[in-house]
Amino acid sequence: MQILIIEDEVKTAAFLKKGFSECGVEAEVVGDGEEGLKRALESRHDIVILDVMLPKVDGWSVIRELRRRRIQTPVIMLTALGSIPDRIKGFELGVDDYLIKPFAFSELLVRISAIIRRCSAHQEEKVRVGALELDPTRGRATREGKRLDLTHKEFAILLLLAGNPGMIFTKSAIAQKVWGLSCGAESNLIEVHINRLRNKVDGPFDRKLIHTARGRGYVLEERD
Repeated sequence: MQILIIEDEVKTAAFLKKGFSECGVEAEVVGDGEEGLKRALESRHDIVILDVMLPKVDGWSVIRELRRRRIQTPVIMLTALGSIPDRIKGFELGVDDYLIKPFAFSELLVRISAIIRRCSAHQEEKVRVGALELDPTRGRATREGKRLDLTHKEFAILLLLAGNPGMIFTKSAIAQKVWGLSCGAESNLIEVHINRLRNKVDGPFDRKLIHTARGRGYVLEERD
């Protein structure tokens, strides 16, 4: 496993590198966002551990640019910014998980294992529902041959729904499977992403694929 640590706090970076080394895992440490983004774009890593407050380029900008360039490498954000708006911002930009400083290294390992399991489950053959086609390996989706411009999380939700056509997923189930977190009934996180998906997947086409099961959740299927 190859891990990229983008962290400017020397003690934290050393703590992480030592922990991974003891586990037999190779970790590369970069101390600023500009160099970290360059390394993430140039080399293949299994996981990126990303701080928010970084010199030169902040963590928000790093994850935004990675996802804009279709780099699907899982990212765990480490930060002292623990407010709900900050966490939501990270998830919406394409962060896979969030860990608040200070943290236990054992918890980080558990979260990495969970992400690897989820990603491994997605490394499958192309998924097709009618004229909709998803390529999990490349993180690309097309419909009737037209490329759909999806964010990292939008693609993950679409892959979940399209990979199980006809199955109804509650908001909580989507949050758990895509973000690995519990989603309260008051949260509109899933609704926002579903609405964006509908605009991109169904908006330009006459036949709709994403449907609401009233009071239950969402389902993707072809209907007459």
